[in-house]
Amino acid sequence: AGLDGGIDDILAAGEGRLAALPAGFRLTPRPAMTLADFTRPGLIVPRLRGRDAATVIQELAAAMQQEGRAPDGESLCRAALNRELLGGTDMEGGMAFPHARLAGLSELSFALGRSDGPLEWGAGTARPVRLVFLLAVPAMDITQYLRLISGLARLSKDGPLVKQLHAVQD
Repeated sequence: AGLDGGIDDILAAGEGRLAALPAGFRLTPRPAMTLADFTRPGLIVPRLRGRDAATVIQELAAAMQQEGRAPDGESLCRAALNRELLGGTDMEGGMAFPHARLAGLSELSFALGRSDGPLEWGAGTARPVRLVFLLAVPAMDITQYLRLISGLARLSKDGPLVKQLHAVQD
């Protein structure tokens, strides 16, 4: 199972364990989350200045620090670049999803940067990258991270929406 059905499979497997809850215990359904729940306007950079993975990740990490989503932008940048060395995060649709797990983060969030032209992303990549989502993940978070990455995976497959993101001016 890829990222698209994988989340549903995990959540469905968890439903069987709900029968073991104590009598009288109720789960309150949470409202559906959207990608907007993980970002804010100050984390959207409509015109990236960087031209490669390192400078773009640094730029987005600085925005995350400035907006209070990462206590140390330099640590986030370094961790995301180290993760990028393990395997490039560029995907179809001209997108990249660099990410890092860090202690000290209180919530999962992302910054989005858009470039007017293709970025140099990773060694030997054949895919041009113009949209970059930098994810800052609390070290112990699993559930929210899976929900977010699932939503981003669906987004990357939505051709018309990706075209809109590429075309938007600000």
